[in-house]
Amino acid sequence: MEVTNLVVLPAVLAFCLLCLHFINKIRLRKHPNPHLPPGRFGWPIVGETFEFMRSCLEGNSSRFIQERMEKYDSRVFKTLLFGNPMAVFCGPAGNKFLFSNENKNVQVWWPSSVKKLLRLSLVNKVGDEAKVVRKLLMSFLNAETLRNYLPKMDTIAQRHIDTYWKGKEQVFVYRIVNLYTFELACCLFLSMEDSDHLSKLSLKFDEFLKGMIGFPLNIPGTKFHRSMKAADAIRKEIKMILKKRKVDLEEKRASPTQDLLSHMLVTSDTNGRFMTEMEIIDNILLLLFAGHDTSRSVLSLVMKYLGQLPQVYEHVLKGKLLQWEDVQKMKYSWNVVSEGMRLSPPVSGAYREAIKDFPYADYNIPKGWKLHWSTSSSHKDPTLFLNPETFDASRFEGEGPTPFSYVPFGGGPRMCLGQEFARLEILLFMHHIVKRFKWDLVIPGEKFKYDPLLEPEKGLAIRLHPSH
Repeated sequence: MEVTNLVVLPAVLAFCLLCLHFINKIRLRKHPNPHLPPGRFGWPIVGETFEFMRSCLEGNSSRFIQERMEKYDSRVFKTLLFGNPMAVFCGPAGNKFLFSNENKNVQVWWPSSVKKLLRLSLVNKVGDEAKVVRKLLMSFLNAETLRNYLPKMDTIAQRHIDTYWKGKEQVFVYRIVNLYTFELACCLFLSMEDSDHLSKLSLKFDEFLKGMIGFPLNIPGTKFHRSMKAADAIRKEIKMILKKRKVDLEEKRASPTQDLLSHMLVTSDTNGRFMTEMEIIDNILLLLFAGHDTSRSVLSLVMKYLGQLPQVYEHVLKGKLLQWEDVQKMKYSWNVVSEGMRLSPPVSGAYREAIKDFPYADYNIPKGWKLHWSTSSSHKDPTLFLNPETFDASRFEGEGPTPFSYVPFGGGPRMCLGQEFARLEILLFMHHIVKRFKWDLVIPGEKFKYDPLLEPEKGLAIRLHPSH
């Protein structure tokens, strides 16, 4: 089988890329437009995809964007990524345009690998359908609803630290915090709490994540194939829980407010329609992925900076918890998190599609072109953030950064709907970990890379010291 794959894979890959090449040529002929943004499409067929992905894997995702901003135009430039001609919008003006033109000039778009993996979820919904699904999910994920789950979230955070941190001299942060964020998401979304079950399911999510961004070749031996298999296994698990929950709700053994799954089963949208089983399963899959993978990236980053900067650690240590009002007052701690995400956002950007021809910054953007906004185009801009490579949590005091310059959660109608959930799980963990420990970084200069989300190259090993 392995030998066969080695022979077949290159041939299939070449055929798929050749098809993309001809599709791109047809697209470009349809728009013989001399007023396109400056830039280059790179190599035939694949464009600049490999260079873009390589900069992410090297821990310097901003390099690809910054070099082209300097060479072509700091407002917008063209490239070819994932088999598609693409305009990259830069800076606060680019962010504002894309965020405020949803369903007017643009709509959400993702590489086909994402579409195939997340199927019927909100990620692939557009227009009014997206608004309806988002509203239903936000009725559970808003701040007022989540405050009811704060005691449970606090218990999980303390239990996690007692189990995986207490008594340890050294831990690998990225692997360990994944257990916390995954357990928390599974508990609030599915009421899953069995540690062995969670551990096995977490490994499936790691496999699922690795094929998220890239060429969607569903052939044995490829990342995407392994990712698709993992997604199918996770869906099977969720379906079993869903079937049992339906019965438990009918027989009053489960509460309609028990978790997100119950909420989705008993809540109709504004049109009185209930989600189908597959829609619920795909949206649970999306939220489990988004609700724990990005948070473990942020928590790993926070642990790095608190280990590096003792004065920041001491300031965070002064924070007090845990009532709802206390969480709302943890402004300095959240400023620390915000500055970490400015320097290294958990997600490097996102995508849109032009739904009609439109002008932007002296250029014409053709209908059908894909559009990309990048956090690095504004987060590292010295005109927006003085000494942008320096960690400075005070940037977020007062009125904070210039509008549309700080966008780790996106913006507009597509802003991350799990933002409040992420804020709570991160602040809870920070509170308990700094009360219990101080720590040193085993590799002080360890880099973070995107694969596809932010992660430390060596897992971020730290030496723990009990705090007095």
